Amino acid sequence: MTDNNSPPGSPKVNPDHNSEANPLPKDDSSLENIVRRFQDSMSLAKKHKFWETQPVGQFKDVGDTSLPEGPIEPPTPLSEVKQEPYNLPSPYEWTTCDMDSEETCNEVYNLLKNNYVEDDENMFRFNYSKEFLRWALRPPGYYKSWHIGVRAKTSKKLVAFITGVPARIRVRDEVVKMAEINFLCVHKKLRSKRLAPVMIKEVTRRVHLENIWQAAYTAGVVLPTPITTCQYWHRSLNPKKLIDVGFSRLGPRMTMSRTIKLYKLPDQPATPGFRKMELRDVPAVTGLLRNYLSQFVVSPDFDENDVEHWLLPTEDVVDSYLVESPKTHDITDFCSFYTLPSSILGNQNYSILKAAYSYYNVSTKTPLLQLMNDALIVAKKKDFDVFNALDVMRNESFLKELKFGPGDGQLHYYLYNYRIRNALRTSELGLVLL
Repeated sequence: MTDNNSPPGSPKVNPDHNSEANPLPKDDSSLENIVRRFQDSMSLAKKHKFWETQPVGQFKDVGDTSLPEGPIEPPTPLSEVKQEPYNLPSPYEWTTCDMDSEETCNEVYNLLKNNYVEDDENMFRFNYSKEFLRWALRPPGYYKSWHIGVRAKTSKKLVAFITGVPARIRVRDEVVKMAEINFLCVHKKLRSKRLAPVMIKEVTRRVHLENIWQAAYTAGVVLPTPITTCQYWHRSLNPKKLIDVGFSRLGPRMTMSRTIKLYKLPDQPATPGFRKMELRDVPAVTGLLRNYLSQFVVSPDFDENDVEHWLLPTEDVVDSYLVESPKTHDITDFCSFYTLPSSILGNQNYSILKAAYSYYNVSTKTPLLQLMNDALIVAKKKDFDVFNALDVMRNESFLKELKFGPGDGQLHYYLYNYRIRNALRTSELGLVLL
């Protein structure tokens, strides 16, 4: 839910990172430190005028333990929710984007492909596939009215987009109906038109019409006020290509052949009973996942329909593997990753960087390190160039050991109209937003 030319965790490895050492970054990412650095670097003119009018945690309240956790504002009677859409600048009009329509899906795909998140050096831009967009935007119980576009009135060209999908998010012991807000994208030529705040207000209005009053979202920039700030980590699977396209670079005292050898993986997974998830596994995976996610402060409240939608393998969208005990046939462990390529900008030899993003992983009998190494092996076999993971849940326990390197961007998590009194450690977050 922020302007989209700031990446949600740069899709690029930190160029100063020594691939042999993999040091963890110093813990200077506490919310108080982030807010202090942010305020020090920001002139008064750049204060967040829009966000200061919204029911979100405000910077001035950081550290105030007297404020209660939970909703910041009570729900409005539905009859009092604004019934008409917000006014756009006169050359533009609202449209609802039907993702079942091939023509509309193409328009959304092209808008995002050409105008969505880039890294700071304009070398890579996210390239969500049409299959991915349909998966991301049509979960159980989704609302077509939450897939919001802006068209130019004269040409009818799609020039901006924002979406919400319904979710149940558990915060401590409370399961809260929320909207997950994503894909806020404004055409590069229209960034000065201040469309983003109107789009955020409009998606909020449509969410309120369904009697939902809270939302979750992420951004690559600091807004009022993150519930936690995560770091992306990257594991090279095709190091030569990553170095050739400028995603990563050769470490000190490293040759290309040594680097390729450093990142080499076995040909086959090591865990007996490691296999692809199937439809019949949905109940077992749901039980495993619910039990695991219950230990985190914030996590999704998945039922079997959610697990079937979000985690059942879909080619070039999401991959899920599990461990079935050869003796008891119990499902004991689970790992998953989704496919999000990036366009490589201005490179003569390569146009696409194929990236896997760690999704939900549960280890009960197989050590997490071994499970994730098997995930790396199957991702490599499927020709991914890089495997990315946030330092959420238990992920920190395998990052260094499995030769992940820290990226050069951060991803901030936010809740709308819901206060968490103290910022979370990343290991207390059990939520991955696409």
